[in-house]
Amino acid sequence: MIKTAISEMLGIQYPVLQGGMAWIADGKLAAAVSDGGGLGIIAAGNAPGDYVRNQIQIARRITNQAIGVNIMLLSPFAKEVAKVVIEEKVEVVTTGAGNPSKYMKDWLAAGIKVIPVVASVAMAKLMTRLGASALIAEGGESGGHVGELTTMVLVPQICDATTLPVIAAGGIADGRGVAAAFMLGAQGVQMGTRFLSARECTIHPTYKEKIIKATDLCTMVTGKRLGHPVRSLRTQFAREYSKAEYGGMPDEELEALAVGALRLAVLEGDDKKGCFLSGQIASMVKKEQPAAEIVKEVMEEAEPVLRGASQWVK
Repeated sequence: MIKTAISEMLGIQYPVLQGGMAWIADGKLAAAVSDGGGLGIIAAGNAPGDYVRNQIQIARRITNQAIGVNIMLLSPFAKEVAKVVIEEKVEVVTTGAGNPSKYMKDWLAAGIKVIPVVASVAMAKLMTRLGASALIAEGGESGGHVGELTTMVLVPQICDATTLPVIAAGGIADGRGVAAAFMLGAQGVQMGTRFLSARECTIHPTYKEKIIKATDLCTMVTGKRLGHPVRSLRTQFAREYSKAEYGGMPDEELEALAVGALRLAVLEGDDKKGCFLSGQIASMVKKEQPAAEIVKEVMEEAEPVLRGASQWVK
């Protein structure tokens, strides 16, 4: 069995984190992943503190294993949620879409392990200085908010820039991806898109079907003009948004165009107005299965790949 600094630090069986996918990663999914030996993460997204608190309590009723909360720092409720995770004694906080510096002192004082998502060496160095427990190096292959660098390029640079354990994210869906992440220097992985097919993931059946039927060229990135690019499936909404983005629509109108689009995809499976977030790895997600099975499967697949790597060295 593969054990790393990440699995030991977090007290989990496998060094696998489930990504904090807004409006998708709820208490039920997080609990299922944690019960399966990984670290389940509840996504705060743009939700208010009461919603996040409720999801934490749902997860606690299902599992006695550690859970995490992902806080999107662009959210208008970020400050509120930052207090909720302390009050609810969450074991781990991951952060995205911003700089968590102003919250870290309080989180660390509460005994929370802080694991920011970083998309650059500069941010990795800053988070290391501020006392982060580990870092998630997330490449642009991932779904949702993305950076410029790919996972293959980003992970080794982050590993070189910090003394903290690094978790690789973006473009990982099976044991080969896990093994590759370890070879790049990571000590754990985070997967988002793969867990969209989890039986405990409560997205609309249309969303799940789109992921399972996805092809290799199924995603696109929009929002670059606004400074926060997002990767999603190539749907009618994504194409129309891209057209508006490069067609001269004012920034305010462009921002408004996307409001509520993710929820329409998650809750209603709206083919025309919904934004179906997905990583490039979607085409490798082939079936619906329990979250625990996904965690175990990717780790069991990784072991023979890692053992076989020596065949190339003479």
